[in-house]
Amino acid sequence: MTTKQAILALADGTTFEGVSLGATGESNGEVVFNTSMTGYQEILTDPSYVGQMICMTYPEQGNYGVNRADEESARPHATGFIARHHAVAPSSFRAEQGLHEYLASHGIVGISGIDTRRLTKHIRTVGAQMGVIATEGSAKALVERARSLPGMEGQDLATRISTPTRYEWREQGADAWTAAERTELTKPRFHVVAFDWGLKRAMLRLLAQAGCRVTVVPSRTTAAEARARAPAGVWLTNGPRAPAAGGGARETVASLLGKVPVFGICLGHQILALALGARTYKLKFGHRGANQPVKELATGKVDITAQNHGFAVDDASLGKRAEVTHVNLNDGTVEGIQVLDAPAFGVQYHPESSPGPHDARALFGRFVTMMEHAR
Repeated sequence: MTTKQAILALADGTTFEGVSLGATGESNGEVVFNTSMTGYQEILTDPSYVGQMICMTYPEQGNYGVNRADEESARPHATGFIARHHAVAPSSFRAEQGLHEYLASHGIVGISGIDTRRLTKHIRTVGAQMGVIATEGSAKALVERARSLPGMEGQDLATRISTPTRYEWREQGADAWTAAERTELTKPRFHVVAFDWGLKRAMLRLLAQAGCRVTVVPSRTTAAEARARAPAGVWLTNGPRAPAAGGGARETVASLLGKVPVFGICLGHQILALALGARTYKLKFGHRGANQPVKELATGKVDITAQNHGFAVDDASLGKRAEVTHVNLNDGTVEGIQVLDAPAFGVQYHPESSPGPHDARALFGRFVTMMEHAR
């Protein structure tokens, strides 16, 4: 691997010089940080990261390489990758490719060798902002390009990455180390319609393991079209967009409430809240990592959760149709809601835990129980 200089330039004029990682050229996006210690491949292939460049706070990246079994979608969606240090030669019997080669093969421009602690502290202070990573050009010119980029608010990114056609999913094995270890669900108990706003495969596999045959539908599917599939439940997936952006999602979900059990995750949780008349707002730097503490208010139980979001639900706007069930112990933001006049609930975090701890996986069982009671 040859070394080539790279520059990360932020819209506020801050710049970092390092070494090129992955493809050469230029990429741009919102610069955010993730505090997970492992799971860089699952993070890169999480569709929620479309339009974003990820700074990993853990200094060592690429140590175990990449492999097809760990992909959460068909390709990476992050536009850039930022690391303190990356392993040129990965050490793992599962490795099929190195991180540098993987990024290069997908045209993702990255940078390593910078002070990621400084970058993370800077984002925590000033907030997530637009940036550019490039292997050519002056720092001054790259800052100007970063300043000209549109922000994330108002962008309907989920529609751009949603499946264009409906498809069925029965594959199990969310924690399998190889694709060969995964099996197909042969006797499903429930049929679930999933709105694809940027879903992850581990979520589908856990629903299958819970006994669900899943029909994944495009993001702009109407409530009538979803109900025509005769589902036992509707699942609202994660995704990358600002929840208040267009697409008719809130109206669709509002039409489904009370007709069929509903479970929302991340963006799906936020759209569920919007369907109830609540508001959302952009966080200063978001929650991204596999170590976010969440408290269940009814029991006092604390789960360590995986998260990836830049927006949150305004609890004061929820009104009387829903109640807050979970809160983030770091900043007190809403992490879960329960609809009071319909079988529906949502959580801001990612219970599929890919990557991350398995504390919250019981929520898939809660969804199944809700469908059982609705029969």
